[in-house]
Amino acid sequence: MKALMELEFFVRAADSGSFSAAARSLDLSPAAASAAIKRLETELQVRLFVRSTRSLRLTPDGERFLQHCRVALQALADGEQALRGDGSALRGSLQLSLPSDLGRHTVLPWLDAFLARHPALRLRVQLSDRVADVYREPVDLALRYGATADSALIALPLLPQNRRVLCAAPAYLARAGRPVQPQDLRRHNCLRFLLSDELHARWRFHGAHGDSVVTVDGDRISDDGEAVRRWAVAGHGVAYKSWLDIYADVQDGRLEPLLPQWRGESAPLNLICADRRLLSPAVQALREFLVARCAELPPPPGVE
Repeated sequence: MKALMELEFFVRAADSGSFSAAARSLDLSPAAASAAIKRLETELQVRLFVRSTRSLRLTPDGERFLQHCRVALQALADGEQALRGDGSALRGSLQLSLPSDLGRHTVLPWLDAFLARHPALRLRVQLSDRVADVYREPVDLALRYGATADSALIALPLLPQNRRVLCAAPAYLARAGRPVQPQDLRRHNCLRFLLSDELHARWRFHGAHGDSVVTVDGDRISDDGEAVRRWAVAGHGVAYKSWLDIYADVQDGRLEPLLPQWRGESAPLNLICADRRLLSPAVQALREFLVARCAELPPPPGVE
């Protein structure tokens, strides 16, 4: 049990970036906390943290060891749950990274319903359009659009048929007119998105006779998907958003889909994790729950 406590303390210190905060969370004295890390480092014969008076960060060895610790602690939690003999009561914690707009307006209410079914679970949610590093950050799972470039990651499909939809508010269309074909977007104020320092200004569409790619321009750029959606709803321009982000706005008349004869880019939604050993019963239950909720959503408009 002492060894288990040392691993738990190591993980909490890595997540919080603070020995003192991790010690308080486990009701340990500063001396006991420091001794726990020293024992681990001595046993492993590596240095796990770089410490100074102002900061605490993992060494490369510490980062590699952290992933194994997470797997080990989750396996122990699953074993404890199995011994309790109550397969319906999921326990433990899940740390999720969610896209800003999708997370706030769609997934957070879903997670409330999921926790109501499994009250012994605990959630930690990170809301950001920055792509979380599931290897190094305190994240068990991440919701991401599109195919992952890292073949080592586990991608669990949630909504494969999701895609981007061109849209604008009725007020903007009344003022600026309605584009008839993709090239018309050159004359419109387009609301652009910045992801990982890459500006998404080349919008691609697929029609009956092939693809059309348009380099768009406009007076607003943001690295936050919700900001782009809010600008669109306020009538400031044309947006090219995931259907999952705007379907409620379309249903309520705040946004209108455009170019119905042109299909927007595919944007499949996946649940990402770093290792199959992290696919605990809680993760599998969450995935099944999210798949069921996604299946209830209306399909994207336009060409089928």
